[in-house]
Amino acid sequence: MNKPPLYPWAALFDWDGVIVDSLKQHEKSWRLLALEQGKEIDPHFMEKTFGMKNETIISQYLGWTQNLEEIYKLSKRKEELYKNIVREEGLQLVEGIIGFLNALKKKHIPMAVCSSTTKTNISFVLEQLGLSPYFSVLVCAEDVKEGKPSPMPYLLTAQKLGYPPTHCVVFEDAPAGVESAIAAGMHVVALTTTRSKESLEKADIVVQSWQELSIEKIDALFALGCNSHPC
Repeated sequence: MNKPPLYPWAALFDWDGVIVDSLKQHEKSWRLLALEQGKEIDPHFMEKTFGMKNETIISQYLGWTQNLEEIYKLSKRKEELYKNIVREEGLQLVEGIIGFLNALKKKHIPMAVCSSTTKTNISFVLEQLGLSPYFSVLVCAEDVKEGKPSPMPYLLTAQKLGYPPTHCVVFEDAPAGVESAIAAGMHVVALTTTRSKESLEKADIVVQSWQELSIEKIDALFALGCNSHPC
């Protein structure tokens, strides 16, 4: 059986706030970690750091330590706390994501996850929610030296998919992720699941939900319309 022809663009998804509704679980795990360490966290902490690598948050934003070994231990402990919370409380998908993923799959559009979360935790949730078959590539925190807003994560994801950056569209919910995608030379669609529309205004398209999107809208970003392939 012949493989379907490559679609003109590939879809690169952030994870938290885009595919899974995990903001509360992440915030709870950070606050539990701070409690264990006898530290305090800014009430608006998640608004400023959601989408960044743990190592960056610990060393640069929180300023808890610059010791690499300590940073690693704290990051690992944070992810352990997060996984425990997910086991106990469960995790919900962002409303409408399955319908959108199915639409992409029907068109044979390659899909990847590019996240600042660790691979262990993403793989754990992918299996729990039955999402693994959708994504051929997974790029996580440990795969890159520099996290978002550096373009490195999205550039590596595009490379693994075999698509040039200019033929990729990124789905994000955080300003750091939007900046990362733009720096990589990609189109960006932002969802206001965790941030305000104003904070995501650099994206090509800003929507409140997956139901507002269609493949045709993404095609339009690449000036393809419906003339280059079946719609």
